[in-house]
Amino acid sequence: MAAVTIRRTPKSFAWSYSKLKNFETCPKRHFHVDIAKDVKEEESEQLKWGNAVHKALAKRCAEGTPLPTGMDQWEHWCARVTYGGNSRILVEQKLAITKDFAACGYFDNGAWYRGIGDVIKIVGDVALIIDWKTGKIVEDSVQLALMAQCVFSHYPEIQWVRSEFIWLKEDANTREDFARADMVGLWNNLHPRVQNLQVASETMTYPPKPGGLCRKYCPVSFCPHHGK
Repeated sequence: MAAVTIRRTPKSFAWSYSKLKNFETCPKRHFHVDIAKDVKEEESEQLKWGNAVHKALAKRCAEGTPLPTGMDQWEHWCARVTYGGNSRILVEQKLAITKDFAACGYFDNGAWYRGIGDVIKIVGDVALIIDWKTGKIVEDSVQLALMAQCVFSHYPEIQWVRSEFIWLKEDANTREDFARADMVGLWNNLHPRVQNLQVASETMTYPPKPGGLCRKYCPVSFCPHHGK
């Protein structure tokens, strides 16, 4: 009986903003946590709380479910998002685009970038994107712009996007506004960073990058820089 050769199509390069940030923080940590997945980060109480908050806010915005005690101080943000009847409100939307910025399924083989929108509100040719944050304020307009690109790709009628971080701990928000034409400048600046990540993926080159996180916060205990 002749041997059967099974040829598997190589998995195409795909990324998310969190993976890009993890890679730039430390390639070796990124490899073990995000790719090989032979090291798991401990689920902290802060992470558990963040997940519970996102779930409660999603149910409030999508279904009108009242926020539980301990989170009801954020009702005014939900009311602001859901105000107005002539709109579509989508929560926890998994959106992906191809390398040519075309819309595609989140798990499609051709997916190049993947992102998740906590809340997307569509009114005519304008969209509001909300990203709930339970940590400290860290300005990051690139993350907002990437989700705006996903919305532009998936909803051709959208011409303008207002994208906001809602900093729940500080009860504050920061925002960026985007038009379709703004996306060219974003990608001109971002492509070199993504290219570095892709080269590392194709060559399997993930050297350690010592930094302040090595001492207490890195789960890769067998790295020579761990704890130093």
